[in-house]
Amino acid sequence: MLVQLSDPHIVAPGRLLMDRIDTPALLASAVASVRALQPPATAVVLTGDLVDRGSADEYAHLQRLLAPLTCPVWLMPGNHDSVEALRLAFADHAELRPVNDEALSPYVLWVREVAGMRLIALDTAVAGAAHGSLCEHRLAWLDRTLGLEPQQPTIVAMHHPPFATGIGHMDGIGLRQGSDALADVLRRHPQVERVICGHLHRPIVRRFGGTIAMTVPSTAHQIVLDLRADGPPAYRREPPGYALHAIVGGTVVTHGVTVGEYGPSELYA
Repeated sequence: MLVQLSDPHIVAPGRLLMDRIDTPALLASAVASVRALQPPATAVVLTGDLVDRGSADEYAHLQRLLAPLTCPVWLMPGNHDSVEALRLAFADHAELRPVNDEALSPYVLWVREVAGMRLIALDTAVAGAAHGSLCEHRLAWLDRTLGLEPQQPTIVAMHHPPFATGIGHMDGIGLRQGSDALADVLRRHPQVERVICGHLHRPIVRRFGGTIAMTVPSTAHQIVLDLRADGPPAYRREPPGYALHAIVGGTVVTHGVTVGEYGPSELYA
């Protein structure tokens, strides 16, 4: 089972996000929830906005919060992250090391095998910007990488979703470049079962490029569901959550998990 956590926005010890949200405590609760899964998670991927300001003390705090996880933990950046600081803080994470290609070295791109699936991380972050982008170099890398294992069920992980959601203020900082080209790449590789994303702080699903693209909740706060064209930027303390992706019957099945205490499990009478 592959667990997807996203958008924890970890702050330095002693701080609250926006002086109101205890994102470290919320991530700790998500980690505890993952540790309680049965059967245990095979691996965990965090799809960006790992910390809030991209600082060394935030990444050090993130390391401590993730330490209770005993399975492999794989990281990728979002628009709030600093790739340079992330690589320094998690120097032992092989997936963060630059690809041996000068055009691709600024980006975090990696491939891992997990629980009968192939997981590909595709970096959409633009340094210093909130929106995302995919250049021809990253798209060509994805095309080549997908072509190496055409029969294996594959998940492509991104931070920015490649589709409009109807939440206007978030779509304004979505994937501004490369969405159509990405769809073309995915159509050439029907083994891609999912495109999994963060950024939106909500669970959203859409058909895209001949497959299923989706976003997941944040482990912290959620973006308000407001589909008015002029809806203001706003968050709400809805329950945090994450996704669990597993092979069932030869295909990827995705479960949404809500983090929180809701009483013990009870057998039906």
